[in-house]
Amino acid sequence: MSKKVLAIVSSPRKGGNSELLTGQFVNGAKEAGNTVETVFLRDKKINPCLACEHCQRTGGTCVHKDDMAEIMQKLIDADVIVLSTPVYFYSLSAQLKLMIDRTFARAINMRNKEFYLIATAADGKAAMETTMRDMEGFARCIPESTVKGKIYGSAYRAGDIRKSPVMEEAYQCGRNC
Repeated sequence: MSKKVLAIVSSPRKGGNSELLTGQFVNGAKEAGNTVETVFLRDKKINPCLACEHCQRTGGTCVHKDDMAEIMQKLIDADVIVLSTPVYFYSLSAQLKLMIDRTFARAINMRNKEFYLIATAADGKAAMETTMRDMEGFARCIPESTVKGKIYGSAYRAGDIRKSPVMEEAYQCGRNC
């Protein structure tokens, strides 16, 4: 059965290692017959949550008029969500954190998602554990959802990941999602 896959690339750097790994996942998912869309958060305007709770009083309408409403609908409609981030100071990119926080407005409409998590860092797998836990925490907040796979990419300079066996791992995860 074909699934609707939404890949979120949060790296501000075009062609970075996390983006390359996500591309491999996407290639595998498409080859398996899934419908896939990739959103590059660096190209979107997402304001930070103000914690004003306007969305809670208005059925999910946020006070911000930015790109998050479009992204939120894509998250709701997806069967599979791929979250991808480079590791900055043992945590998520700012772009991904903004998006996650803004799901508060309509998170109640999200449920039963399969998550795949992709992180890249120069300092190896141990440097990515906190970041993975951050993304897993988001997935746990979505009812009836599960983390189906985690992909750890160790690389420093943009493009270095191309030489890593994790590229095949990302492709196979996409094929099997």
